[in-house]
Amino acid sequence: MLVAALVVCALTARLGIWQLDRADQKIRLQQQIESRHAQPALDGAGWPRAQAGDPSLHDRRVTLHGHWRHDGTVFLENRQMQGRPGFYVATPLQLGPNDAVMVLRGWIPRDAQDRTRLAPLPRPEGEVTLQGRIAPPPSKLYDFGDAGRGLIRQNLDLAAHASALGLPLRPASILQTDPVAADEAPLLRDWPLPAVDVQKHLGYAAQWFALSALCAGLYVWFQLIRPRLQQRRRAPA
Repeated sequence: MLVAALVVCALTARLGIWQLDRADQKIRLQQQIESRHAQPALDGAGWPRAQAGDPSLHDRRVTLHGHWRHDGTVFLENRQMQGRPGFYVATPLQLGPNDAVMVLRGWIPRDAQDRTRLAPLPRPEGEVTLQGRIAPPPSKLYDFGDAGRGLIRQNLDLAAHASALGLPLRPASILQTDPVAADEAPLLRDWPLPAVDVQKHLGYAAQWFALSALCAGLYVWFQLIRPRLQQRRRAPA
C-alpha cells in the first residue's frame, strides 16, 4: 500500500508540475506575441523572400505593396469567426516578378441554404497597399479526397497552388488587418490570437495537486491513524 500510495502521489504531483510548466510556456508565448506586435512594421525589403519561412517573424506587422492575383483566390471552408461558420478568403498578392504571398483577406459567412453560393467580393486592380501580420500557412483541417481542389477547399497546399498558378508562393501567409472598407462587406477581419489558456493549465495543476494531497491523506488515515484508533478502542480498560 505504501508503494502504491507513493507512486500515485508522485505521478499526480508530476502532472501538476507539468501543467504549471505548460502555463509558463503559454505566458512566455503571449509575451513573445505582444513583443512582436509592438515592433515597427516591416516592409517588403524588411521581409526578404529568403526569410519568409522564418518562424521568428511570425506575428510581425508588415506593410506590403503588390498586385492581387484574383485567378488564385480560394475559399477555405469550415472556418469560424465570432462563433459563426464560413470561409477564409485567400488571394495571392504578387510582390514582384516570381514572388508572391498568400493573403487571408478576411472571412465571409456561409450561405445556410447553399454552401457553394459565395458572396461577391471586390476585385481591385492595379497596385494595392495593405497592412497585415505574418503568419504560418493556413492551418489544415481533416479532409476527404478532392477537398483540396477547386474554388472552395478544405485546405490549401501552397506548393501545389503555386505550381497551378505558375507563380512561386512564399512559405508563409499574411493576415490582412486593414479596416474593412464599405465595398468589402461582408468581409470580417476579427482574427483570433493564438489561445494561451493559462488559467486552464493552472486549474488542471490545482486538480492534480489536490489528487496528490488526497492520496497522501487517505493513506495516512487508513494505514496509520485509523488502525491506531481501532487498537485503542479494542484495548481493555
